[in-house]
Parts: sequence; C-alpha cells; structure tokens
Amino acid sequence: MNKELNIAIVGATGAVGRVILELLESRDFPVNKLALLASANSAGEVMSYKKKSLTVQPLEAFNFKGYDMAFFTAGSRVSAQYASRAVDAKCVVIDNTSYFRNEEDVPLVVPEVNGAELNRYQDTYLIANPNCSTIQMVLALAPIHKAAVIERINVSTYQSVSGAGQKGIDELSAQTRNLLNFKPLQQQVFSGQIAFNVLPHIDDFQDNGYTREEMKMVWETQKILDDRSIQVNPTCVRVPVFYGHAEAVHIETRDKMTAGEARRLMAEMDGIEIMDDPGALRYPSPALTAAGHDAVYVGRIREDISYPRGLNMWIVADNIRKGAALNSVQIAEKLLTLMQ
Repeated sequence: MNKELNIAIVGATGAVGRVILELLESRDFPVNKLALLASANSAGEVMSYKKKSLTVQPLEAFNFKGYDMAFFTAGSRVSAQYASRAVDAKCVVIDNTSYFRNEEDVPLVVPEVNGAELNRYQDTYLIANPNCSTIQMVLALAPIHKAAVIERINVSTYQSVSGAGQKGIDELSAQTRNLLNFKPLQQQVFSGQIAFNVLPHIDDFQDNGYTREEMKMVWETQKILDDRSIQVNPTCVRVPVFYGHAEAVHIETRDKMTAGEARRLMAEMDGIEIMDDPGALRYPSPALTAAGHDAVYVGRIREDISYPRGLNMWIVADNIRKGAALNSVQIAEKLLTLMQ
C-alpha cells in the first residue's frame, strides 16, 4: 500500500495547476494533506478535490515544512523566489517552469524516457519538468535514437495559445469574437494578431536569431536524451488553436531505419499512440485527437525522399496534459515508489 503524501500545488488556480489537481484525483494519487497555493490576488478562491472544498492559500505566507512534494506551475519568477523555501524544508519541488531546466545537477525528466534520473532526487530536491514541445518530441524520438542514433532534428512546431496560459486562451477568444463582429482587436499577450493568423515568435528572441522557446528545444532534447552531439534546428510557431501542440519533425539517423521499423518502435513506447493511415485520412490533429487526452499521437510517418537516412513524422499532444500537468504527476508517481 502506498504511503500517503502531503502535497502542495503552487499556481493551483492556473491552467496547469487545475489539471494537476484533476489528475491527482482521477489517478488516485495517495494524498494525505493537500495545500492549494496562489498569489494574493487568487487566494480565497474555493476549489474542489474529491468532493471536498479547499480554499486557495496565499503562497507568500505558506510554510512547506511537513510537505513531501510541491508542484510549481506559477512561472519562473515565482519558482526563483519560492522554490528554495520548499527545498530547504526537504519538500521535493517538481517545477513546471524553465527556471531550473538548464542546471546540470537538476534532473530534467520525461519518465518514460529517462525516469532513472529520479533516483538522485535527494541530491537537490528539485526535478525540472521539460518544455511542452520538447516532451512530446523526445517521447516519440527516444526509441529511434536508441536504435539508430539520431544525428540531426529539424522541427517546426504549431503551438496552441494555451501554452501562454489562460491569458492566451482569453486573447484568442476575444480577438475571434471581435473580428467576427467587426470590432477592433485588443492585443496584450501575443506580438501580433493571433486570431486567424500564425506568429513565428514564441518567447524572447536571442542573439543568434532563434527564440528562447526554440533554444529550449535544443538544450532540453540534448539533456533528456543524454547526447550533446544531436543537432536540433527548430522553428516555433504560435497558431490559433486553443489546446494541443503539433510538430512536423524531420530526423537524420546514423544508421538507416525504415518507416515501418520506426513505426513499430514508437508503437511499443509507453505513452505513444500511432495514428497513421493516410489512405483512410487517418492522422492526428490537436483539436480532434489530442485535446483532453493523455497520449502523444504520431502520424504521417514516412521516409525522407531527399535524404537516404531521413524520416519524417507528425507529432501531436495536449500541451496542458502530457506537455505539463500529466508529465509532472507521472514524475510524482515514480518518486512515490522511491519514497516508500
């Protein structure tokens, strides 16, 4: 029987925090005591867990002593300011922001790919959750890399507005409504109009011309797959979709691999569902396939007609679930077995 843990969710009222709460309940995670935390502006809100009402507490005054795990989902600034408080109390932080991902001694984990990294959780009491677009890509590519060694990845992402949080969802909704009613647009979250448009710009531009979102995919892919030699060339694009990220991924391998072999390897991977029957127009899409579901879906698997050791594929997942909340809860579930 699993030991029951004391759990805190920082950013409980946000899009990811709410899904973490839902998943802890639906997956029957053994919770003894649960603290829901947010900024002073959101404190006092009442949320439901297992038919019980819980009041959101202000993070600023919270004491993590006696808590076993804390999910941090409130942004890098909050993690930078408050995660150390939890760590000092020997509370394991599962951080959903980018703040700790590049620190060499902090495990960056997709449980199905490099879950063994969690064995060293007591070194730092910090576990970093990767970027949503990285998670779905490495989950699909890990078995191929193990079998044939991926040398190069070219990836273009099509990322939903929920990746920018509730404010991103609200902006797309408001802009769409205003456009259809011939009203002026309001723009606060994105760099330009997002309704009926696409923007090749996510996060800040870096000195090399790539955005920080794109560089996250480079750094994180190499760290998770434990291979700094993999060349990753990303372009990250925001699209007017509410939930679900899609990626057109083109890889070059050291050893030749057929599309059939790649399909078989990915089908055997936990968390992957193959949806690949072009003759029946069967392929995954964010709204129709991924939104609200836990799997990473892969379709359009084919050999590259321009390169003899190349493969192409289309990877889709719900960025709030597997791209954030579910991956965090899966990390917690593996940590639970280590804490028994």
